[in-house]
Amino acid sequence: MISRCYLEITNICNLDCLFCPKTNRPKRRMTMEEFDFLTERLCGKVRFLYFHLMGEPMVHPHLSEFIQIARRKKFIPVLTTNGTLCANSQKVLEAKPHKIQISLHSYEGNGKNNPEHYINEVMLFAKKAASLGIIVVMRLWNQGGYNSKNNYLLDLIAQYQPRPWIERNDGWKLDSNLYIEYDRMFEWPDCELEAFHEEKIFCYALRNQVGVLVDGSVVPCCLDHEGVITLGNLFEQPLDVILSSSRAKAIYDGFTAHKSVEPLCRRCGYALDKKYRS
Repeated sequence: MISRCYLEITNICNLDCLFCPKTNRPKRRMTMEEFDFLTERLCGKVRFLYFHLMGEPMVHPHLSEFIQIARRKKFIPVLTTNGTLCANSQKVLEAKPHKIQISLHSYEGNGKNNPEHYINEVMLFAKKAASLGIIVVMRLWNQGGYNSKNNYLLDLIAQYQPRPWIERNDGWKLDSNLYIEYDRMFEWPDCELEAFHEEKIFCYALRNQVGVLVDGSVVPCCLDHEGVITLGNLFEQPLDVILSSSRAKAIYDGFTAHKSVEPLCRRCGYALDKKYRS
């Protein structure tokens, strides 16, 4: 069983962050019927269902229903959001996703001028979610990039959840079910970039993760935002058939041997990061 599937319920976002790549794919939202069909094909194949690849899941009008369907089908639903729509997301909390990841680094990436209002909405939402037993991880994945206001954001958060916080390897535990996580800013893979010349490379693509774009295209991981490595379409074929294709097997076997067979993967910083190697 693959650990996680990144199921893109929409590739529409209400923001235009500097660190997110732009997609040339047609903008659309997944219908209820499409979601039901795709999750049926994923049943028993994956454990965690992440409601994004590109796009902001909270712009989808059926998000809470999608979470409920996922739970009924025994998936573990996880959301990643930019946090700007939290104030109107009570139904999402009632649907009880397992985890909500809030990308605080979207704030500075958009050049907004009111961090106080943003953090107020985020923290009211986050503390409510945590009190309901939902794990909330507020992420600052911008180290070495747009991180000049991180300390100010942390001070604002401390007004709602006073320090001291419990320090962890990648951030802090603020309270029960409530965390802050930081990481380096990464560069999205792009075939227009120069390839890395590392002798060894490794990725968990197709090993513990797979992605499904909003049109049903199956891609190896959550960073193939344009469907460059489309292995098949889940609307047309079962996942087992797609993952048994010669291209999918070559990717899997290549990474087992610490080699990359796809040009896009040779331009992915994640595959070079030592913490993603076996």
